[in-house]
Amino acid sequence: MSLDQVSPGRPAAIADALSERFAREYGVPSLGVFRAPGRVNLIGEHLDYNDGLCLPIALPHATYAALAARDDDEVRVTSLQQDQPWSGQLEALGPGDVDGWAAYVAGVVWALRQLGWDLPGLDIMVDSRVPVGSGLSSSAALECSVALGLCAVAGTDADDEVRRALVTACMRAETEVAGAPTGGMDQTVSLFAQPQHALLLDCRDGSTRQVPWDPSAAELELLVVDTRSSHTLSDGGYESRRRDCESAADSLGVASLREVDDADAALSALPDERVRRRARHVFSEMGRVRESVDQIGDADFAGLGRTFCASHASMRDDFEISTPELDAVVDTAVEHGALGARMTGGGFGGSAIALVPRAQGEAVRAAIGAEFDRRGWPSPGFLSAEPSAGANRTA
Repeated sequence: MSLDQVSPGRPAAIADALSERFAREYGVPSLGVFRAPGRVNLIGEHLDYNDGLCLPIALPHATYAALAARDDDEVRVTSLQQDQPWSGQLEALGPGDVDGWAAYVAGVVWALRQLGWDLPGLDIMVDSRVPVGSGLSSSAALECSVALGLCAVAGTDADDEVRRALVTACMRAETEVAGAPTGGMDQTVSLFAQPQHALLLDCRDGSTRQVPWDPSAAELELLVVDTRSSHTLSDGGYESRRRDCESAADSLGVASLREVDDADAALSALPDERVRRRARHVFSEMGRVRESVDQIGDADFAGLGRTFCASHASMRDDFEISTPELDAVVDTAVEHGALGARMTGGGFGGSAIALVPRAQGEAVRAAIGAEFDRRGWPSPGFLSAEPSAGANRTA
């Protein structure tokens, strides 16, 4: 599934169609339809599990979930993007009980029950418009849409306090049940984003601040480029980077790399070259997040572009999570007029972003497509990322 093949669609029409199909297939009406968006991270990669800062936005592409309570202990899950439905019992939804795509759904039910929520058996149907494998957090969108729907099942208002509990539950679902490590950025922005804003998330205490972000007002667009190279967070690469960061923190005697005050001294104290490079990315990226917030506030988009490029170089060289396809997008975009570009997401494939003057948009797209064709790679996909709303009830 590539970005140029997926439209975000019209939420009301998607919700109506999902409601009708739910009633037709399950024989009962749903309690409602709930949407949660995917995300693009402007900057701050691999900082969430280091208690750092990150600056994501929500996309208009979202996952929709329709739900209804049952009068028994069965949980039935259907996805319009999957051939086979899944079913299981309430008492068998936890770690080791579910695998594949259904783990992200069943895991949320399990995690909320672990938090003390009294949930019955359920019928759940989902429809995702977030491209899978593109680094745009389709998994968090799936988790959060279901989690918001479970609030309706439980008769709970989804205020900010409840949404913070949902972030915790969705993180546990992804980490403990689906087996994909996560630091909470994706779930937080999916549940708390506001239109025309980026979300500055402090992962040490979970606090957030809305940062006005409207590049279109400056005749710019944030272009997302799907490289179509493989992307998964459960194949070990992400986890190994996390272990390296934890090893650095242990060596330095701190709970997380966020606690380090003197980065130069800390780097000198780390004997392992690989671990030292991982820590250097974390320290420098935290500084770049702060710089980016100031640059956005000052409308210094040329400076922001340079910060994007520095971030990509750090992820390519120190964290080693880029790919030839991602590097080609960044280099080609900048050569053809982008103010800056960087890979986004967990790495090892997925998508890159470029801050592009609108007048150069088609030229940048054409140049990237030509470069992929020259190298014999599948054609990339493109999406203009408009900062959008977080999870809400659609019908």
